[in-house]
Amino acid sequence: MILRLIQIVLGILLVYVAIIFGRDLIKHKHQSDGSIPVATGIGFVTNFLDALGIGSYAPTTLLLKATKYLKSDKLIPGTLTVACSIPVIVEAFLFTNTIKVEGPTLISMVVAAGVGSAIGSKVMTKFNEKIVRIVMGIALVATAVLMLLSQLGVLSALGAGNTAIGLHGINLVIAVVGNFILGALMTAGVGLYAPCMALVYMLGMSPAVAFPIMMTSAAVLMPIASYEFIKSGNYNRNASLGITIGGVIGVAIAVLFVKSLDLNVLTWLIIVVVTYTGLSMLYQGIKQRSESVQQANADESTESDPK
Repeated sequence: MILRLIQIVLGILLVYVAIIFGRDLIKHKHQSDGSIPVATGIGFVTNFLDALGIGSYAPTTLLLKATKYLKSDKLIPGTLTVACSIPVIVEAFLFTNTIKVEGPTLISMVVAAGVGSAIGSKVMTKFNEKIVRIVMGIALVATAVLMLLSQLGVLSALGAGNTAIGLHGINLVIAVVGNFILGALMTAGVGLYAPCMALVYMLGMSPAVAFPIMMTSAAVLMPIASYEFIKSGNYNRNASLGITIGGVIGVAIAVLFVKSLDLNVLTWLIIVVVTYTGLSMLYQGIKQRSESVQQANADESTESDPK
């Protein structure tokens, strides 16, 4: 029953995000903001990796920066959210075949993530480029740390011996509040998978329940957050279209044909590059903010001491 309900909700959200995204593409069909084939390649690679457990947000940010695809870093959060929405829903459909978690726990955590993303997306669309750079810089460094902990086996160690498939009382409240925060942070570029996994493990839940919770949370919150980014135009349309197309293909191939792949070396490489990119964006954002403050002070000094 829970599985059927989840599939219905995911189906509705898939149609919803396809409609609002499609309408916006048609409305701006004469505008060109990047190569769709390049974005398709990016989407294929990053969502292929996502289906194999690495995640898509950090690699997508890396490739968008490496190809200089976006004219402004302000567009990164919205592009990530809109572009990965449909591939993640498809991934959830293909992966979440069994639900090994109590219904109230799953539903409450998923709803919390969705509400958090709705609020987070409203906040992110109001930030200027320098603030987005600082936020994205922190998000990427945090992602690199979580990837490192996962690679070292720290996250999986948290779940060792856990058997619970549901939460109650104060633990459920903590889980709901935690997933609300993670839903909001995902709109800023912090991937939800690793921190959600850590949250579930620390609350004593079995590793078997982590996947349906984090996968369903991501699949639900991203279409919800996409509305605000599409409405405000704070995303790259061609990049989102290409990544969506490539992402669906990448997920399908990874899930249906590639059951496992040794990604150890690649994961370590991504951790290093994500850390560098995050620190670079953080430095650029802080430097840009400092220059703005200095300019504002200089302007104020000129106005107060006219000659």
